[in-house]
Amino acid sequence: MRQFIEQEEKVWRIFAEQEGVSPEQLKQFQAYEALLSEWNKAINLTAVHGVSNIVARHFVDSLIFRKFFDLSKIKLVADVGSGAGFPGIPLKIMFPHLGVVLIEVTKKKQNFLQTVINELGLENIEVCDLDWRTFLRKTDSKIEYFLTRASLDPLELSRMFKPACPYRNAGLVYWASEEWEPVPRLKKFVKKEYEYVIKRKKRKLVLIGL
Repeated sequence: MRQFIEQEEKVWRIFAEQEGVSPEQLKQFQAYEALLSEWNKAINLTAVHGVSNIVARHFVDSLIFRKFFDLSKIKLVADVGSGAGFPGIPLKIMFPHLGVVLIEVTKKKQNFLQTVINELGLENIEVCDLDWRTFLRKTDSKIEYFLTRASLDPLELSRMFKPACPYRNAGLVYWASEEWEPVPRLKKFVKKEYEYVIKRKKRKLVLIGL
């Protein structure tokens, strides 16, 4: 047991050092992981288990966004199909100034997201229960980037670029595998691809926009 605890402590220590996480932020990440692991026993939030894997595949993978985009210049993002809160909540923890909208249609996941927000004391972050098409049709906020980690198909997400959509000038950032390629109808919207590696696995962020 002691060895197991020491291994987890090492994971958190390395995460904090490599990602520049403050002591207060580290407590929030640890509380987040604990809630995720506990709730995951009752509802299907993630197939990823264990502190080491959650930290790498969810926390670090979510924070990779800041490697390619200047978060100090971004005020509001939306996490589409947020699920267990990735990438929205890790980004919110690291960048408290950032406004975040977590778009999630599943009630149980909405409850989990709201619990995390309350337990971590996060502000200027909200859970939205609208589906994607309804969100585009019925809302109009100053969202600068829509972020998504393999939730909806990018072609469906590209509806935001229709002429009448209030979000047509926002950017869409899609977390994808190294092998992912856009279908012909989507190619004209792909602006740039950013490659990175998580646990020796090659991935990429795809910037989609007009």
